[in-house]
Amino acid sequence: KIHMITKKNAPPTTQRTKMAEAKEDKAEFDWPPLESNPDIFTDYMRKIGLSAEFIIGEVFGFDEELLAFLPQPIHAIIVAVDRRSRAEDRQKGSPENSSLVEFYMDQSGTLDNACGIIACIHASLNTPVEIAPGSILGKFHAENADKTPAERCKSLEENTEFKSHHKDYAMSGQSAPVTNDQSKVNHHFIAFVVKNGMLIELDGTKKGPVIIESECDDVLRGSIKEIKRRLDNGEISDKLSMMTLSAAQ
Repeated sequence: KIHMITKKNAPPTTQRTKMAEAKEDKAEFDWPPLESNPDIFTDYMRKIGLSAEFIIGEVFGFDEELLAFLPQPIHAIIVAVDRRSRAEDRQKGSPENSSLVEFYMDQSGTLDNACGIIACIHASLNTPVEIAPGSILGKFHAENADKTPAERCKSLEENTEFKSHHKDYAMSGQSAPVTNDQSKVNHHFIAFVVKNGMLIELDGTKKGPVIIESECDDVLRGSIKEIKRRLDNGEISDKLSMMTLSAAQ
């Protein structure tokens, strides 16, 4: 049985998610973890430039009758997973696959628990959603459009305006904020998009984008299929949450 973590039932230790392997002895996280809450993600993304015509919504289960109620079209999927083997997981992907998408960035230890916003960056900058040009995310995109994944990572590390907004939203939510204890951060955010008919996973802690399916035209059901495969193979725990980046309705 899959235990879908929603904004209503997530315990404090699993609501907040981790990104890169952070420096364990930090007095305070540079980028604290976000609560896996679509309302927080939507507010955060709109604050930094996402058009109000788009929204981050919640997937409550994988049954077709539940999926039928999700706003359409769905442009990307964001999943918070508890990886069984983080070291093995980070070896997946290829730097060469970065050319398959418009925007891919690495995640460093300095971007300790920024995986939630990096998943949103990957989701929004590789799909036809609208980002205001003069916004925080719009400027970040423009300044880094021609940069390498490592350079984009460095740029986010040094973006004090972006970091300030991130910390504000990391302090919000139903669970107690986690500011310096990595042992309380169990989950990790990843994004899935469809580009040129391929389902691609985007996760800055891996070696590069991962081609999940060479032929896919449904990012939602393709992502669910892959998550089910990882569950069956024991790659992730059965406690997870899934969100959509879609048109607002």
